[in-house]
Amino acid sequence: MAIDTESFELLLSSVQRFIRERLVPAENTVEELDEVPVDIVEDMKAMGLFGLSIPEEYGGIGLSMSQECQVAFEIGQTSLAFRSVFGTNVGIGSQGILMDGTEAQKREILPRVASGELIMSFALTEPDAGSDSAAIKTRAELDGDVYVMNGAKRFITNAPRAGAFTLMARSGGPGAGGISAFIVPADLVGLSLGKPDKKMGQRGTKTCDVNLDNVRVPAANVIGGKPGQGFKTAMKVLDRGRLHISAVACGMAQRILNEAVAYARQRKQFGKRIGDFQLIQAMLADSQAELYAGWSMVQDCALRYDAKPPGKSDPDVSMHASCAKLFCTEMVGRVADRGVQVHGGSGYINEFPVERFYRDVRLLRLYEGTTQIQQMIIGRELIGRD
Repeated sequence: MAIDTESFELLLSSVQRFIRERLVPAENTVEELDEVPVDIVEDMKAMGLFGLSIPEEYGGIGLSMSQECQVAFEIGQTSLAFRSVFGTNVGIGSQGILMDGTEAQKREILPRVASGELIMSFALTEPDAGSDSAAIKTRAELDGDVYVMNGAKRFITNAPRAGAFTLMARSGGPGAGGISAFIVPADLVGLSLGKPDKKMGQRGTKTCDVNLDNVRVPAANVIGGKPGQGFKTAMKVLDRGRLHISAVACGMAQRILNEAVAYARQRKQFGKRIGDFQLIQAMLADSQAELYAGWSMVQDCALRYDAKPPGKSDPDVSMHASCAKLFCTEMVGRVADRGVQVHGGSGYINEFPVERFYRDVRLLRLYEGTTQIQQMIIGRELIGRD
């Protein structure tokens, strides 16, 4: 699944211009109001950003993983709230349906997702089940032709905006095999949202709890029509999501490095530009080298992802995706820290973008699987090989 090179170059050029002319100038507004302006969201829909990775037959653009990563790299070079608006639609919100859904589910849901009419969220994490996602407690009890759901989900990105959730619940026994994936409309009786979370950074992004109190979900809404496959679906979805986040991390590292270089060129101390001091140059050089390494990893892994059979899991690709997620999200944290250091006291002041980017990137090492979870995946794969 990919679009031709010429069409993709036109799309990428449009995205770059949109970021430069619309998103970067709106960064301060998002920071102050904790909201992405409605007109920008509508422009994102018109550009097709909500359907980047959904095939053309379902109303999307149909980018390959490699192409999606290039777009994610560009969108990573501005406030991360902008990407969050459509990010779950592109990735974990809809990919479970695309990979494992029935044809009827795909045709019902995906065109509305691709147009931006329907915002999908991914509801896996719970108050007592974060990294250990196989331990989820939300129950789905079969009652005739409906499942009755009870439980709570936590830190759900875009939940306040969502029209439906790709939601994991326990429909069977203990462990991963008892988990099913459901399409849960947000307007069902008994489904309620907690108050929006106040976070360290990423102002303009929306997360909150999702509470389920005897919510009746049609059995036809089990993704793929097969109970007990939810954990497998979630893991397949996360492979793609981790690569997407890795590309975003590289994009943000590029933006922070650009800011640091620009500041080093114009700020003067001891009668010369601080960029002429070798200790400043060393910080910039380390950031450039690590960014180059991270972006190379993302591009390589994206090609591996595109080469595997569509919708199928591949332990080797999963391991490499975890390598990219681990390295790139840790890397952008180091780049952000150096960016603040190059700015000196100014880097601690909200007037300069590196201050907020420093806070924003901290989340990248936590969601889509923490750094420690990526280490476990990589280590387990290595030890288990013949």
